[in-house]
Formats: sequence, structure tokens, C-alpha cells
Amino acid sequence: MKKLVILGAGTAGTMMLNRLSKALDRSEWEFTIIDRDEDHYYQPGFLFIPFGVYKPELVVKKKREFFPPGINALFAEFDRIEPGSSRVVMKDGREISYDMLVIATGCGIRPAETEGLKGVLWRRNIFDFYTYEGAVALSKFLSSWEGGRLVLNVTEMPIKCPVAPLEFLLLADWFFRQKGMRDRVELHYATPLSSVFTKQKCADVLSYLLKQKDIRFTTEFNIGSVDNENRKIVSHDGDEIPFDLLVTIPTNMGDSGIEKSGMGDELNFIPTDKHTLRSLKHENIFVIGDATDLPSSKAGSVAHFQAEVLTRNILDVINGRQPSEKFDGRANCFIESGGGKAFLIDFNYEVEPLPGKFPLPGIGPFSLLKETRINHLGKLGFKWIYWNVLLRGLDLPMGHRMSMKGKITG
Repeated sequence: MKKLVILGAGTAGTMMLNRLSKALDRSEWEFTIIDRDEDHYYQPGFLFIPFGVYKPELVVKKKREFFPPGINALFAEFDRIEPGSSRVVMKDGREISYDMLVIATGCGIRPAETEGLKGVLWRRNIFDFYTYEGAVALSKFLSSWEGGRLVLNVTEMPIKCPVAPLEFLLLADWFFRQKGMRDRVELHYATPLSSVFTKQKCADVLSYLLKQKDIRFTTEFNIGSVDNENRKIVSHDGDEIPFDLLVTIPTNMGDSGIEKSGMGDELNFIPTDKHTLRSLKHENIFVIGDATDLPSSKAGSVAHFQAEVLTRNILDVINGRQPSEKFDGRANCFIESGGGKAFLIDFNYEVEPLPGKFPLPGIGPFSLLKETRINHLGKLGFKWIYWNVLLRGLDLPMGHRMSMKGKITG
């Protein structure tokens, strides 16, 4: 019996488990999935929790609900991977051997990487919303906050879901207007990027929207430390931005077990072939989702498109062929803008976000790079698709390759 091990049971790992369990002969392959946590979080929902759009219980389910029958589920923390011996070593000393390994360990926030970020104000006047605990704590704070200067700071790139910081600010503008206190709140965005977003065409649209909503932004702000006593963030160059409430997107890093395995870069992301998703160093290891070092967005839609590619390529390798499918870096995501509207962008390694209609040319119903009500409904509706389609390894009508149909290039 051959052994396939999936390390990580988040979005990417669960999708691969479901896809491969259907694609491979179960009489020949034994499946094991490993994760430290039994709860599965719908992470796009974290954005909505601070503003009361989602109740916390709506974004969490048990991971076992999405596993196929007959697989081994191990909820424990791994210590390291030993690629030379084709085994995963657990913290408790157990050794899990594999013939094929899929690494889907994702990434998480590391606030301790920034001096002072986890100081006395942590979860008092400094909050994240990239974790369930952070989003819930921020929700409680905002429910009684009387106003002041809210600074949202991205510490460094890359981060999970690059549009989320902008969505947060646009939702905050709407939230405080609904409460009748927008005139008592100053919103300020501080980013290390040279523009407000990684893709310039999209950045141009969003910069205009931020100005329209009186949201100030400072680009090329590289945070060096947080001064808890005087409530200000300080850049490496000595520039300072004071705050009453700091919403932080801390340094995002891969799993510490990847570092211990000697398999990652300086942020514990694994060098991966950007088209085949195969490890650049180990032929029987594939990597998917946020765990990779790819120049694509770290987002759920990207992991879904990668899963289609990776399933085919793993089957190729098992059958003695070279990986034949190519991932083009596609990302497709809604950008919530407040007031019941949202944008939609669709892009890949080579093509910037473009205006147009999606998925049907000229019909839509979604509009690209345009703020609409239907895009907002699509954003909210994606939660059902996530739980009932994506995690279960089912296909969407659109393929993993980005199409230029419906896009306006002129």
C-alpha cells in the first residue's frame, strides 16, 4: 500500500484530500491528513466580524465534516519533515512515512517579528483581524469605541489576501457612517508598497476611492517598531504615525516546522515551481496555497485553481509522466467597498486586472473593476460555495486558466 500524506487541513489541504481520494485507487493508496487544529475557519469571514456583518459562529466548523470516509486524520503538531527519508516527524515523536507528500501548511501572522507590536496595548488598542481571536476582540472594541485616529498598517509583504486591508478600511468608513460617527474617526492606511495595492490598474481605482471617502494613505512606510507608551508606529526611517486604534496586518510567515525542516526561505515559504507546483528540490513533494513562495496572491481562490492543476500533475507523476498541467497564477476575488457594494478582479501572473464582465462576456452578471451591488452579493454568496463546493473538491464552471473573454483591453 502506497502512502499519500497531506500536511495541513485548511482550505488547500482539504480540497486536495477530497480531489485525490476520488482520483486515486483507494485499494492502492492510503491517505493521511495532518493538522494541529480540529476547527476549520472560513477566513474571508474574519473581515466581516469586526463590523457585525457575520457572527463569529458562522465562520467555524469541524474539519472532520469535510473529510471523505476511510482516511486517517491526525490532529497533532508536526515537528519537521525529513525529505531524505520521506517521513514527517511529529512533536510527540511519531514518524509518518510517505510516498507522496502534499504540503498545505499555509501561513500565519507573527506579530512578535515587529518590535513593540505585542506590547501592553496588544488586544487593548492594537488588534489584528487575520485571526479568529483577533477579529472577535476587535469587534468587541469597536462596539463601544467613541472615535479617534484608526491606523491600519501592513508591516511587510507578502500577506494573505492582499486586498483585505483595503476592504477593512472601506468597510470601516461605511460602519462609522452607519453609526453616525464618521466625523469623529480619522482613517489612515500605512503600507510598505509604493501604491495602495500590488496591481497598478487596481491600485489606481482604489486610490481614487480612498480619496473619495476621505481615507488618508501613506505609501512606502516600512514599520520598524510600535511605541506603546506614546501610541505611534515608527518607520525604519524615523517617520511616525500616531494612533488611537492600530489595526495591524503583522508579518505573515509559513509554518515554523518548515524552517526546522530546512525547506523554506527567510519567511518559511517553500521554493515551488510556479507552474507545476512541485517542490524545486524534492520530486515526491508538492506544495499548494499559502505555503508556496509563488508570486501569486495568497488567497482561497488561488488555492482552488492550484488544486485543479495539482491533482492532474500528481496523477501524472504517479503514472510515470512529467507534470503536464500549468498554473498561470490566476486570482479571482471580490473587494468589499462598503454600503452593500463590491468590486471584482480577475488576473494572473501576466495579466493585470482589467474592466469588463464576468463570467459571461457582455452579460456578467458580475462587473470587473467596477463597484456594484451584484458583486457584493457574490461576495456574500461565496461562503455557501466555499463550504459546499470548494472544500469538497468539486469543480466550478470556470476553469483554472484565466480567460480574456469579457475583458476590455483597450
